[in-house]
Amino acid sequence: MRIAWIGKKSPFCGNVTYSREITNSLLDRGHDVSFLHFAQDESVAQNWPNCQEVTLPFIYKSQVYTIPTLGATKVLTKSLRKIKPDIVHASLTLSPIDFILPEICQELNLPLVATFHTPFAGKGAKLISGTQLLAYQLYAPFLGNYDRVIVFSQIQRELLGRMGVPPENIAVIPNGVDVEKYSPGSSNVKAEFKAERLFVYQGRIAPEKNVEVLLRAWKQAEMEPGTKLLVVGDGPTKTSLETFYDDEYGIIWLGFVADENRRIEILRGADAFVLPSLVEGLSLSLLEAMSCGVACIATNVGADGEVLEKGAGVVISTKSARSQLRTLLPLLQDHPEVTTLLGQKARQRVLERYTLSTNISRLVELYTEILQPQPIPLSRRA
Repeated sequence: MRIAWIGKKSPFCGNVTYSREITNSLLDRGHDVSFLHFAQDESVAQNWPNCQEVTLPFIYKSQVYTIPTLGATKVLTKSLRKIKPDIVHASLTLSPIDFILPEICQELNLPLVATFHTPFAGKGAKLISGTQLLAYQLYAPFLGNYDRVIVFSQIQRELLGRMGVPPENIAVIPNGVDVEKYSPGSSNVKAEFKAERLFVYQGRIAPEKNVEVLLRAWKQAEMEPGTKLLVVGDGPTKTSLETFYDDEYGIIWLGFVADENRRIEILRGADAFVLPSLVEGLSLSLLEAMSCGVACIATNVGADGEVLEKGAGVVISTKSARSQLRTLLPLLQDHPEVTTLLGQKARQRVLERYTLSTNISRLVELYTEILQPQPIPLSRRA
């Protein structure tokens, strides 16, 4: 199958990881993948798939959204004509291109699939971030123009359905993780940071990630000197937070870690992974930690609560996250048997529901279904 994939390869975020892992896996299964992305003389990311690339010109891009140049649409259309894919798959990047892509593909007679990543607060909750609310309001009227829209959970499917997206257009295919690569194993990270117990946060340092709540709870819990918190990632609030929460409290800021093997080593050495977000889609960082056999705590936002339900981890409320963490952190520090058991359950949950292999199989099935010739209605037959 020939697939034209439209997505991001920088700056690093969940969307980038998603595109890299899916396209790598499709190539491994023998499919022909062309990758179209916004780029400007940038180096190839580590472990990036070795496939045909088409760069689309842009004015600005960030982890959140992208502004293409006026000529980007022409480059995209010309490239799709040349590639002649069987199907186009867009990992939506909060770009104006997302809205005109269905028209381009209709003109070229190409089936079109989208993955809609935008985070949300959770079941029964309002979209509490203005950016996320705006994104859902903007996209809902257009998503019906795609042949299928992939979301990560039934909760997100219901949310889009309430906003007018036809249910038959929405396919639920959760994120998946490579369970061979992200697996329990040896690590020297504890020795490196002189830690007896090790907690990890890995992700963007931004308001919607709610990292300050974790840091405040950590400080108030007065953790033992041998217990460390590694904060892995970068973002707009890192500098201000780092000033008030430092190694005096056993908090170590590593910044952005580009080396995937290093990130895996950190997870393998961790006793617990904490994700206190206010909004999420389905966190790949959470799935990666679970796959490495790490005990996980996450807020009940996006699909993260669904991932950890029924004992696969600890689910906390965004409204009382600080007080809950203040209680949980010392408990997990003092009871290694609890983190060991939770880590085993986390790994088992990923093996049951969230493997990359299963994700790819379901995706290929979806492509095949879309490419099947549609029967002609009886009323239109001669």
